[in-house]
Amino acid sequence: MAGKYTPLSSTRSAFKSPILLFALSLLALSVLFLLFTRTPHSNRYSNENHYSSPNFKPETSFVASLEHFLTRKAPRSPPARDDTMRSEATDEDVKRLDDMVYRGDAERMIGDPYYPVNLPIRVYVYEMPSKFTYDLLWLFRNTYKDTSNLTSNGSPVHRLIEQHSIDYWLWADLIAPESERLLKTVVRVHRQEEADLYYIPFFTTISFFLLEKQQCKPLYREALKWVTDQPAWKRSEGRDHILPIHHPWSFKSVRRYMKNAIWILPDMDSTGNWYKPGQVSLEKDLILPYVPNLELCDTECLSKTESKRIILLYFRGRLKRNAGGKIRAKLVAELSGAENVVIEEGTAGEEGKAAAQKGMRQSIFCLSPAGDTPSSARLFDAIVSGCIPVIVSDELELPFEGILDYRKIALFISSSDAVQPGFLLKFLKGVSRAQTRELQRNLAKYARHFLYSSPALPLGPEDMFWRMMAGKLVNTKLHTRRSQRVVKESRSICTCDCRRANSTVVSPVS
Repeated sequence: MAGKYTPLSSTRSAFKSPILLFALSLLALSVLFLLFTRTPHSNRYSNENHYSSPNFKPETSFVASLEHFLTRKAPRSPPARDDTMRSEATDEDVKRLDDMVYRGDAERMIGDPYYPVNLPIRVYVYEMPSKFTYDLLWLFRNTYKDTSNLTSNGSPVHRLIEQHSIDYWLWADLIAPESERLLKTVVRVHRQEEADLYYIPFFTTISFFLLEKQQCKPLYREALKWVTDQPAWKRSEGRDHILPIHHPWSFKSVRRYMKNAIWILPDMDSTGNWYKPGQVSLEKDLILPYVPNLELCDTECLSKTESKRIILLYFRGRLKRNAGGKIRAKLVAELSGAENVVIEEGTAGEEGKAAAQKGMRQSIFCLSPAGDTPSSARLFDAIVSGCIPVIVSDELELPFEGILDYRKIALFISSSDAVQPGFLLKFLKGVSRAQTRELQRNLAKYARHFLYSSPALPLGPEDMFWRMMAGKLVNTKLHTRRSQRVVKESRSICTCDCRRANSTVVSPVS
């Protein structure tokens, strides 16, 4: 018993040992760390495992994603969580914002070695009244099955809205909780002075196609006034604002008043048929791809369909178009009746969609001529279908062209060459099997850049948009600074002139 007894004094001396004290301190810190960080880390890792799981499949259907968003996520009216102005900003509001932005930029310039070219881009999303946002989404959702609603050329209105639904995909990602987002290139901020850019979440395409004209035009005017009343707009005259007007007919009656903003477009349309001179330019605006209408044919699908691709050249769509699309009639006349070539008039509805998907997956090359505008949704349907696009459009500006090399996935032929007797087919037959396989393999790799999804994926079109936007950000800031300087100088001149005029009036005659 005596041997098992430890005197109190020896225990105290043991606790005075520096090594033991250090070890016990580490143990205590470890316990505290685990207690305070267990829950957040568990959630974070479970999310990462969820998104990297082979069973995880992002939603790429606009209709399905919108249904989930409206019924499970979106409030009936947006909460007021930020400093969006509810009334017209005064000169003092604009000056206060400008001063805060300058102070913030000065701090970033000193503290961030990569400023102003840095990621993530900080975007302020306006909390617009629900009539500009949620109400329009509900209108689309509740009328989606009304297939009798057609455009003048017979295209289903809701199908057109789906093709141009880029405004939904960008907005849904921006307003999602950070725990559910995967993109690292952009982050949402809730104060205007913290933002690099400002996003206007007005669904211009839905409103244009689903509202009566007497409803649509007043709504456009209201949206215009609401946005231009904001201090951030007044400060830059809109040069750092992003305006999605992906369908060339939408927002047409008032968009000339917002020509300084960064427009998101399907193409530049340099023909002048859809945009007035001075409204669009590659310097300020960005092109986003149409939303593909067909399902993805991935690497496995390409392997399975390789032996079934017995059609040399395929086209299905409207054979007669306006403006730049007149090339279609000439191509039809040249190609009709040619062996291994299928040219079909497009039809609406699910049957037309199924026929287009079947045709593209049976074809090696897919003809992509200009539509009413230089671009066409058919190009992106071909890309996700593994059908090599043959682009016949002299005025076409492609999305992400500064990042992606389209020569690796498509063939380009001038309009003048394409309509020459025998030229197009001779050219396509001259493409070697090795070249064809290389183009198809690249299509499988590139398809991810054109598939909108929820959640938005790295290197998807949403992510690619923000990467392209980062390249424009420095220029955007420069134009904003210049416009603000001009405003300040004009105010200063006005003040001096007013004082001079007043002094002339009150000065006694000598």
